[in-house]
Amino acid sequence: MIPSAMTTGGWGAWRGRVGCSSWRQGRPALLGLLLLAARLAGAQADEAEPPRPAEPVLVWGFEASGTYGSSDPGYFNDFDYGHEYGWNGYRLGVLAGQVQIRFAPRTALLAEVRSANLEAPWVHALFVRSRPFARVPLDVQLGRMPSVFGAYPRRRYMADNPLIGQPLVYQYLTSLRPDAMPASADGFRAMRGAGWRPFYVVGSRETRTGLPMANAFLRDTGIGLRIGDGPVELALALTQGSLGSPRVSDDNSGKQLVGRLRWRPSFGLVLGASAAHGEYLDAALEPALPEAARAASYSQTALGLDVEYGMGRWLWRAEAVFSRWDVPAISAPVPESPLRTWAAFAEVRCRLGPGLYAAGRADHVSFAEITGRDGPFTWDAPIDRMEVALGFAPWRRVLVKAAYQYNWRDGGRVHEKGLVGAQVSVWY
Repeated sequence: MIPSAMTTGGWGAWRGRVGCSSWRQGRPALLGLLLLAARLAGAQADEAEPPRPAEPVLVWGFEASGTYGSSDPGYFNDFDYGHEYGWNGYRLGVLAGQVQIRFAPRTALLAEVRSANLEAPWVHALFVRSRPFARVPLDVQLGRMPSVFGAYPRRRYMADNPLIGQPLVYQYLTSLRPDAMPASADGFRAMRGAGWRPFYVVGSRETRTGLPMANAFLRDTGIGLRIGDGPVELALALTQGSLGSPRVSDDNSGKQLVGRLRWRPSFGLVLGASAAHGEYLDAALEPALPEAARAASYSQTALGLDVEYGMGRWLWRAEAVFSRWDVPAISAPVPESPLRTWAAFAEVRCRLGPGLYAAGRADHVSFAEITGRDGPFTWDAPIDRMEVALGFAPWRRVLVKAAYQYNWRDGGRVHEKGLVGAQVSVWY
């Protein structure tokens, strides 16, 4: 069984995809990763430390979740889970297996394999975690690891989400793609609300989803540090991709720097602030750009705030994220760069009795205006969401949910849609 201490920001927070080709590309990195961990382990062996309980060498766990609900013709709940057409959160089955192998004191290899809707499994996470010094609260992670931005990605994937839907800031697909661009601002007008499958004339013609503001379902690859075990904790990471486009292999020779500062000023209260900056545009798009636009760097910059407060039967959570993407100028009318957007959600959960709770969440995403031939318009369709749910745990490690969700959007093929769904999650 996976210890509870490993679930927060650990097992449930790892989401990503490594296909067969990515796995072959990642083998040298894995060997280097293991060599580095071995050197850290050797340094630890010479350091005297007080006796401590022996840690298990092997720990394993699994999670299975099935969700079925109303059809979603507006693709409000689609998200990028490494699938070319995306997945819909209201009709989704997930199987996950996790393992932790401790091969030196305070050093372990952690891995997770997932399968969605019974399709081919993929490596969801693979990284080494080490605490080099026994008396220093410093943890090092290397590999495809959990995100350090924001609070929501640190929850368990299904069991710690009191509703069925995901917060829009971490799930909703915008019409912006990293490998294709509209020739002018008017191209964004045509794709408002079509982030589930946007198509542009410059760059790749392949089917691909747009980018979310922050991707909570895929994991980035790099090195991360976490400093502090007390009321204040700082997490930093240097990764291959960007906040909305995590990656295993580099596609633009750029890197992302991301961090989060967490503060617990009193019992039950957690405050957090996050920031990220990294290049997101695929280098394969460069030959299709005008020569004057090829030398520039195109990055995503994001700032986030989060708060959590628990008291008695109640738990409140909220997050707000501001993001901006630099975009190339191709032809007139040129879209204003950077493209700006902000999103926020507020969530409440109330325990009604043994194993029974009620929960609700309100979401909003806004997009800035750009100017086309027919005047100003928001570069994507603003969207609002309300969702309520009842959850019941009939047995330990079994959770059943029923939810109702309603979406409003100023654009897209469907402007409004209500959804009803049920979900069963089992974990060990």
